[in-house]
Formats: sequence, structure tokens, C-alpha cells
Amino acid sequence: MQITIMANENILKKVGIASFIMMASVFASRIIGVLREMAIAGIGGIKGCVDAYQIAFIIPEILNHIVASGFLSITFIPIFAFYLSSGREDEGYRVFSIIMNGFGFFLLCFIVITMIWTPVFVHVFAPGIQDSDTLALAVKMTRIIIPAQFFFFTGGLLMAVQFANEKFLIPALAPLIYNIAIISGGLILGPLIGMEGFAWGVLGGAFIGNFALQLIGARKLGLRYYPILSFTHPDLIKYIRLTLPLMIGLTMTFSTEILLKFFGSYLNEGSIAAMNYALRVMFILVGLFGQAVGVASYPFMAKLAQKKDLSELNQLLNKTLKFIFLVIPFSMLFIILSHEIVTILFQRGQFDAKASLVTAGILPFFMVGAFAFPLLNMVSRGYYALQNTIFPAVFTSFGVAISFPFIFLLMKIMGPRGVALGLSLSVIIQAFILFECWNKKSLNSGKKGVYLFLFKMILISLVMGAILLSTAFALRNIIDPGTFSGALAIACLVGCEFLFLFFLAGVLFKIPEIMIVYANIYKRVFP
Repeated sequence: MQITIMANENILKKVGIASFIMMASVFASRIIGVLREMAIAGIGGIKGCVDAYQIAFIIPEILNHIVASGFLSITFIPIFAFYLSSGREDEGYRVFSIIMNGFGFFLLCFIVITMIWTPVFVHVFAPGIQDSDTLALAVKMTRIIIPAQFFFFTGGLLMAVQFANEKFLIPALAPLIYNIAIISGGLILGPLIGMEGFAWGVLGGAFIGNFALQLIGARKLGLRYYPILSFTHPDLIKYIRLTLPLMIGLTMTFSTEILLKFFGSYLNEGSIAAMNYALRVMFILVGLFGQAVGVASYPFMAKLAQKKDLSELNQLLNKTLKFIFLVIPFSMLFIILSHEIVTILFQRGQFDAKASLVTAGILPFFMVGAFAFPLLNMVSRGYYALQNTIFPAVFTSFGVAISFPFIFLLMKIMGPRGVALGLSLSVIIQAFILFECWNKKSLNSGKKGVYLFLFKMILISLVMGAILLSTAFALRNIIDPGTFSGALAIACLVGCEFLFLFFLAGVLFKIPEIMIVYANIYKRVFP
């Protein structure tokens, strides 16, 4: 019994270390990602050229989804980890090579096909675009970005090898280098070729950060590659069985990107750009609280699942969800300071005060669903840990399908704000239904505590929001929020008040999750 407790504590400690590494990486990449959007906003504002740049990602993202590059750490880790734990590392690398060669070949075929038929595909997924110059630019930049998907796929496998060996540092650098390359491409080439410079930065960043660097990291762990193909290998069949639902299934994060551009193509010029800027701000919170914890926790969830220890798996999941719900108070802060945040981040160059008003008006409707994106992702990972990829894939695909007319209706009534609200409500509903399905399947006795914590966070957020809103309103009568310095001053003052109220709530209501956040920050600032 004592050995089991020590082993579980050791796992939780490793999760904590890995979570911190990934959280720091995701937070840094989100910050650099915002700098990337700032550079794009300064050069293109909310004009048609930025719409074209965003549309150029639709086909590459679909290709990435088809080969499940984003799910390699989910589907490949359990297979590869089995060989590592059983001392059959060489056979594990043979399976690695078979998957890379087989799926890589099909991906290259898809890349060639989409490069040839790019104009047709762009018209299908952005049917509302009427301006010929915007359409032509979108086609041109799509063809520049498409080859990057090969580097994302191969790099994803190389990262999975490192994750399986409980190495997180080098994979954590990938998104940082990727975003830095995009910014560099835009700033260096932008004055010469406009938004195309950012597209070339995408290609360069994918090669350097997601492929070349990961190859170095995997080779340090003894990576072995074999030029072999075997379509009958049992683990390749198992990999396909796990991956196929994810290929044909629609995750909400993926669908949000596609639906935003699909519906945005029917709206006024610049609507896609404005919604994208707002979405990126929202994803800062999603990445910090959700993606980092999810990526770091999953290898340990997979190990608990292999041991058939559902009790410990539920305990880890419930604890993780409580940390995810800390997004809610921060979302309230972002809603109140939406105009100041947009002004600080984007209002310069081609991004004027009018663009700030449009984007700030959209941001609150995305922030409503900010907590639900990591919630849905984390619950899905519980199923993935049990190697059940079919149910969450079918469930989310069905959810996306039935939300389509709902989002369309809200778009007709509210424009881009309606698209944002429709996407947020869709992911909230899906997340809680999937969580209930998980609770029933796993007999999760701790779900009541999760819901109580959720309601506590909502109540605290509403009270804090009322206080912060009154403060922000008073400050706006004294300080001009339309200038960078004024917006920054208001955001800093309200932000400090938020941090005090958030800490006070943790003390008064005895919420350990809040105190852990402050304790970790204190340790990092004053080691």
C-alpha cells in the first residue's frame, strides 16, 4: 500500500514538472503568437489581405487533420511506450519507421493533389469571398504553406518519441521557433511582398522548429530509422484503428478555425481577420491552462490506464479539470478589459481605432467559452488514454454538425459576434455532455466535487466582475482608453485589483488550486 502511494505521488510530481515545462512553453508560444498577430495587424490591419492569409491556412489545417499530426502524441505514445517498458526499443523504432514511411507517403500524395487543385479547394471552404484579388492571394499563400504539413507530421512523430521517454524540453521549443520564424518572415519580407512574407515564415518555422530541432532531440535518445514498409504489421493496424476516428472526426478547436473562416467569408471584408485576432487572445488562456496541462498529463494518464487504475485516473482528471476552471475568473477580466487589451496589442500601423472597436466587440463572446475548450480537450484525453478514440471523435463530429445551423442563425442576427457566441456555446454544451458520458463510463465518484468547484468559480467570477467593472468604468472617465498609454494604465490598475481579489477569494473560500498558482509564481519569482 505504501509503495503504491509513493508511486502515485512520484507520478504526480513528474506531472507537475512536465506541466511546468509545457506551461512555460505554451505561455511563451502564446505570447510570441500574440506578437505574431501584432505584426500581422500592423502590416495588414483588418483588410482583405489578412483575410486571404487566414484563408490560406484552411487546406493545410485539413491536411494536418487528415494525417492526425496533432494527435500523434496521443495515438503513438501508448504503442511506443509499450516497447520501451518491455525492453524492445529496437522493435519500437521499426514501428516508428513503418508509420512514418507509410503515412508520410500518403501525405506527400495529398500535398501534390492539393497544390494542383488549390483554387477549387479554396473556393469550397471560403465560398463567400467575392473579391478576385483576395481569392488569388489566398491561393498563392496556400501553396506556400501546404508543404509545411510534411514537417509537422514527421516532427510530431519525433516529439512523440521524446514524450514517451519523458523528455519535454526540446518539443517545448517547437512552437516558439515556429512563431519567431513567422514574425521574422513577415517583418523581413513584408515590405517587399506584403502578407506573403508571413507565409514563407510559416514554411521556414515548420522546418526548423518542428522538424530539424526535433530530429536532433530524438537522435539524442538513440533514434533509429529503417527504410521499411509493412502494411500488415499489427501495430500499424492498431495505430490506424486508433487514428482513423481522429482523422475523420472533427475536434472543436480544429472546427473553430475552419468554421470561423467559412462563415467569415460571407461577412464584410476584414471580419475573418477581426475574429481571428479575438480568437488568438482567447487562446492565450486556453493554451496556458488547458493545452499545457493536457499535454503534460497525458503520458501519465496513459500509464494509469494501462494499469487499469481508473480510480487514480479519475483523481488525476478531476484535479486537472479544477485547475482548468481557473480560466473562468481570468475570462471575466478579459471581458471587462476587452477594448484595452485589443488597443494595447494591436492598435498600430494599419490597425486603427475602428479596427480596435470591431475586434474588442467580438472578444467577449469568445471569452465566454474559453474554459470549455481545454475542458473538452482534457475529457477527450481520458478516452484516448483508454485507447478509445472512436467515441469522442464521433461525439464531437456530431456536435459540430448540429451546431452548424445554430451558428449560421447567430451570424445572421449578430454578424461576427454571433459566430463567436455560437462557437462558444457549442463547445460548452459538448464539453459537459462528454464529461457526463465519461463519468458514467468510469464511475467517477469525484464528479460532484468538480461541479461544486465550477459553480464556485462562476460565483467568484461574477462578484469579482462587478467590482472590476465599476473600477474600469471609473478609470475610463479619468484616463483615455483609446491611447496605448491610457489603455495600458487602465489594464495594469484593474489587473492588479484582479490579482488581489483572486488571492483574497482563494484565502476566504480556502481554494487550494488558487493558492498553488500563487505559490508556484512566488517560487519562480523568488527562488
